[in-house]
Amino acid sequence: MQLALPAIIVAVFLGFGLAEPAMLSSGNIANVLKQGALFFFLAAAQLVVLITRGFDLSVGACVSLVSVAASMVMTTVTAMLGPVAGVAAGVATGLLIGAAIGAINGTLVAYGRINPFVATLATMSIFGGLSTTISGGFPIFDLPRTFTFAFNEAWWLFLPAPVTMAVLVGLALHVVLSSTVPGRVLYLLGDSPAAAHAAGLRVRLNLCAAYVASGLLAALAGLLMTAQIGSGEPNLGTNLVLGSIAAAVVGGASLRGGKGTVLAPALGSLLVIGLSVGMNLLQINGQLQPVVIGAILIVGAAFDMLRSRAR
Repeated sequence: MQLALPAIIVAVFLGFGLAEPAMLSSGNIANVLKQGALFFFLAAAQLVVLITRGFDLSVGACVSLVSVAASMVMTTVTAMLGPVAGVAAGVATGLLIGAAIGAINGTLVAYGRINPFVATLATMSIFGGLSTTISGGFPIFDLPRTFTFAFNEAWWLFLPAPVTMAVLVGLALHVVLSSTVPGRVLYLLGDSPAAAHAAGLRVRLNLCAAYVASGLLAALAGLLMTAQIGSGEPNLGTNLVLGSIAAAVVGGASLRGGKGTVLAPALGSLLVIGLSVGMNLLQINGQLQPVVIGAILIVGAAFDMLRSRAR
């Protein structure tokens, strides 16, 4: 069962490769890895909260708001103090916004005891509207070249910058989830909320921290996607929520909580992006791609049910 998803990913690439050889070219493989790395951050954001039996529907709005706000700060500070200061200020702004959105979500869920679906659906609407409002609905251009080069075109440790960042963040997240008390608390909370509360493990604080981590991961995705397209986009994250959940679930995270490792967003992202790129190369109608994402989510939910019955 553990080898099923890697085998499916290989089959997807080979299948598209037979229909369109460009799918297996070195340039396209590098592109898929880069796109997969960007999507990994969103799927990892979902993993952290799915472990606790939660959702984060606001990740797309977080991406959009981070893209717009970071770009506005970056261009303003660059004009006054130069590109290095501008990039530093923009990145810091983006991460602070992500942490703030996560803290708001975490407070509503952990301390306000509001259902995660309702809480993050509300914040999705609020922050999505805010990103459009502060930008006037228009992209933010003239980002410093230093930013787009360093976070998109440069290679770090022999890999494209987004891929290297995804590997480092993935390793750090693996350590936190598997080898620290807060990580174990999240799994216990998802597996048996009553036992977690009975053990007196500061459940609410750790649950709030999970949403903060989700916000930070979504903010990283927003910054990297902004560097890729070279502008701050108020609608950048509009269509990313369903795909991020689908990638995490099909990769092995459970909708019932208490299960999932960093391999879930890593493998799930490769599958989702591989299908998307393959469909684009074959010039398949782009309107069908959401259909495929929905099907992936259904398949992931079905496998989740089978796994739970096998326990």
